[in-house]
Amino acid sequence: MKSTLRDYQLETDVSLRAAFRAGHKRIMVQSPTGSGKTKLAAHWVTNALEKGKRIAFLVPYISLIDQTCQSFLDEGIKSFGVIQADHPWTDYSAPLQVCSIDTLAKQKIFPSMDVVIVDEAHRNSSHVFNWMNRGAVFLGLSATPWAKGLGKHYQHLIISSTTQELIDRKYLSPFRVFAPSCPDLEKLETTSSGDYNQEKLAKRADKPKLVASIVDTWLGKAKGLRTICYAVNCLHAQHIQAEFIKRGVTCAYIDAYTELCDRDVIREDFHSGKVDVVCNVGTLTTGVDWDVRCIILARPTKSEMLFTQMIGRGLRTAEGKEHCLILDHSDTHNRLGFVTDIHHSSLDIGDEKAKSKASAPTPKICPQCQYVKPLKTPICPNCEFESEPHNTVTSSKGDLVEITGKKTFSTQEGEEIWAMLRYHAREKNYNLGWAYHTCIEMIGRKPRN
Repeated sequence: MKSTLRDYQLETDVSLRAAFRAGHKRIMVQSPTGSGKTKLAAHWVTNALEKGKRIAFLVPYISLIDQTCQSFLDEGIKSFGVIQADHPWTDYSAPLQVCSIDTLAKQKIFPSMDVVIVDEAHRNSSHVFNWMNRGAVFLGLSATPWAKGLGKHYQHLIISSTTQELIDRKYLSPFRVFAPSCPDLEKLETTSSGDYNQEKLAKRADKPKLVASIVDTWLGKAKGLRTICYAVNCLHAQHIQAEFIKRGVTCAYIDAYTELCDRDVIREDFHSGKVDVVCNVGTLTTGVDWDVRCIILARPTKSEMLFTQMIGRGLRTAEGKEHCLILDHSDTHNRLGFVTDIHHSSLDIGDEKAKSKASAPTPKICPQCQYVKPLKTPICPNCEFESEPHNTVTSSKGDLVEITGKKTFSTQEGEEIWAMLRYHAREKNYNLGWAYHTCIEMIGRKPRN
């Protein structure tokens, strides 16, 4: 049965039509995890089918094929084929094809289509990029379209909504974060991709005391909550699983080699209460619509995309769910801030000079209860502990320098933030005063120009 679009989805549809009229043929739509991207895609597919168009819907994982097909069936779309190995629903004559990107790449085929919708489009695919040169209209869907160089392939970005906006409107769940322990990440090697070296990271994270702390914290703060735990590698995840089981907690394990049928069983046991915690390695980050009440971050990352995708698994609303509890054993919130603080108003074109150097002030950890609170909050919302003020002025030869614990923005960075806020205000029809006062709050002074 076809469902009704929400207000922000209708606004996105209007923006998309305007982009088409402006001549854009490669459009990226950014919408948070849990915001209903597949529902929006089903709306576009239905309209295109009514116009006699042929459409391909691309997914990056085989595990998403059947899930996408079921979503289309739920939206009243009954006729489609599947291009994925020897799938039983293979039907090349159908005007709508649900396709595995890997299958298309391996077979080196580019189906003749009028419209191609790319799910999880932040995952760069050379096969998809080559296909773009063959005339079809391409629509990318992603909660995190921030991959390096993605702006070289997509011409236009539509921001459907933000995580904070959907939380405020109760479409997504609020969250609470505690950061009780984390591995030593000092001088840890970073790879060319910009994230930590996984082999060396595992050696830092997979320590008996840290693993025990993960279970201790969960038993103290999250016992009884359906939980997904993100680990560094297979051995790390298995050690965490073993510690949970040792302490009497039912814990399952999933990695890239777990069969789809086994994943389905784990998902059912998770929702029925037979399994309390699922430890995984890089598999439950996209396309997962489970009812998750707690997230354990045991995998440190420098990637805003990965961080946002992991947290997003716990932000779907559900009956009786007041908030998602996040237990951060990775120090990631301390480095990247809250997911609601991460904003990108344009696609990355791969030009280092064009990148904004601005970043949101990172939150602080309450020394008494380990609750992660906004930087500007002096009293902990969780335990009401108030840190004693300290003399933060240091002297050196020359000028006095005040250390405030808050990021100091250069003139150029301040101007970039001011420009981005004005752009966002125009996109959302906000008053310019909102941008002005928000900028003052972020950079600590009035914007120039």
